Amino acid sequence: MFEKTIIKLEAELKELDRQLRVEIPKEIGTAAALGDLSENAEYHAAKERKRNTEGRISKLQGRIRDLKSIDLSKVSKTGVGLGSIVTLEDVNSGAEVTYELVMADQVDIDSGRISLQAPIGRALMGKVEDDDVLVNLPAGKKEYTINKVVTLHERGDIDE
Repeated sequence: MFEKTIIKLEAELKELDRQLRVEIPKEIGTAAALGDLSENAEYHAAKERKRNTEGRISKLQGRIRDLKSIDLSKVSKTGVGLGSIVTLEDVNSGAEVTYELVMADQVDIDSGRISLQAPIGRALMGKVEDDDVLVNLPAGKKEYTINKVVTLHERGDIDE
């Protein structure tokens, strides 16, 4: 299901691990050889790169673990769930909006990708076409009607 994404993340993880084991130690060693470490900008930059790389590695490992742990048999086949594309109509204005429900680190509001944990995402979970949904937003309550739901299982290429 998420094989393509996992392969891409594992390739990035492998490259970062190589940098952490090969390139960054060389940079730190070269910078340290320049002398006084307290005023050595190259040394501090290399150490910062090391910390950032370690942080990215940790994030990637968690993401891969999360993707591998998703049990697709528990994702709704009939209602809104992870990976669903949902078209909503604002009850008051009649305006239509389409969202794809994704995991938190995949959110891209401009592309209509919202988190399952977002107020709209939480309100939509398990709902089906023609359901009315009341969403509690920071700016107040908003009511929608679900015009269309395409579940993860109904989509053609479901890997991102």
